[in-house]
Amino acid sequence: MKKEKKPVDYIFLIISCIIIFAGILAFFSASLGVLARNEGKFYATILSQTGLGLVGGLIAMYVFARIPILFLRKHATIILVSSICLTALVFVPHLGFAHGGARRWINILGVSLQPVEVLKIGFVIYLSAWLSWAKKKVENPLFGILPVIVILGIIAGVLLLQPDTKSLILMASTGIAMLFLSGTPWKHLLMLGGVTVTIFLILAVRTPYLTQRVSTFLNPANDPNGSSYQLQQSLIAIGSGKATGRGFGQSIQKFSYLPEPQGDSIFAVIGEEVGFIGSIVVVLLYVLFAMRGLWIARRSADAFSGLLAAGLVILITLQSFMNIASITGLFPLTGVPLVFMSQGGTSLLISLSVVGIILGISRDRKV
Repeated sequence: MKKEKKPVDYIFLIISCIIIFAGILAFFSASLGVLARNEGKFYATILSQTGLGLVGGLIAMYVFARIPILFLRKHATIILVSSICLTALVFVPHLGFAHGGARRWINILGVSLQPVEVLKIGFVIYLSAWLSWAKKKVENPLFGILPVIVILGIIAGVLLLQPDTKSLILMASTGIAMLFLSGTPWKHLLMLGGVTVTIFLILAVRTPYLTQRVSTFLNPANDPNGSSYQLQQSLIAIGSGKATGRGFGQSIQKFSYLPEPQGDSIFAVIGEEVGFIGSIVVVLLYVLFAMRGLWIARRSADAFSGLLAAGLVILITLQSFMNIASITGLFPLTGVPLVFMSQGGTSLLISLSVVGIILGISRDRKV
C-alpha cells in the first residue's frame, strides 16, 4: 500500500485530551482531602501534577509526536538497558528512598520520581523492536517466548527487591499480549502464561503483603479497620454516589476516610461525585482510547510501529482497568495509579509522552 504522511490522528488526540481534562478535574477535587489535612502537601502536590505532569507532559507529547519512530527502533536496546539501570538506582543510598514500606523512588534535584514508569515504556519499545525483527521466527521459542522470559527475569530481579509486584504483573501481561499480536503460537503463549501465573501464585503464598491482599480480595468483609479498610471505604464512596453522584467536589469520603484519595483511590472519589453514570462514562473513555489506539496500530507503516502503538495502548489500558477493578473489588488491591488521573507528576509526564509516541505513529500510517 502507498504510504502518505498525514496529520496526527485527531480522534485519538481528542479522546486523550478529554481523559486528561477529566483527570485534572478529578485530581483537583480529590486533592481537597489533602488540603484539609496538610496545606503544604496540598500545594506541593498541585505544583507537581500541573507543572511537571501537565505542562511538562504536554511539551513532551508535542516533542515525541515528532521524533522519528525509526530513532526509537534503532536505540531500543540502549533505551531498555538505560531504563533498567535507572530503576536500579532506587537502591543507591541518598538517591533512592522508601515510602510505605517499598523502595521505589529516587530523588533528583529535589524532584521525586518512580523510574519503573520509564522502565515500562523501555520494555515495550525493546519488545516491539525484537518481535518486528524476528517476524515469523517467533514461532521458534528461541526467538519468541525465550527472549521475553529472559528480559522479564532480569526486570523481575530489580522489581521484586523493591518490592513492586504490580509493575511486573503489568509488564508480563503486556508482553504476552504483544507476543500474541506478533503471531506467537497458542501453545507457547499458554505455556508462558502458565509459568507466569505459577510464579505469582508462589509469590502470593510466600510474600506476606501479597497474601494479605489476596485474602482481602477473597473476603473483603474481613478486618474492615485493617487490611480491608481501603476497599471498604472505596465501596462506601462508590455506593453513596448512586446513579448521578453527590456532585463535583462534594465527596465526603475523601476528607477523612479514603487513604490517598488523590492517588490509588481516585476512582472511588469519581464514583462518589459523578455516580454510576459518570463512572461508566470514564470507563468508556478508556475503552475508546484503546479502540482508537489499536486502530492506529493496525494501520501503522511497519511492524515495529504497529507493535509499539499496540503495546503502549495495552499497557495504559491494562493499568487503568487494574486500578478500577481493584478499587471496585473485582481484583486484588494493586496500588497501581489510574493513568492520566491519579497523583504523580512523573507518571503523568510519561503517560503524555506515550500519547505523543502514538500520535507520531499515526502521522505515518497507511492509506
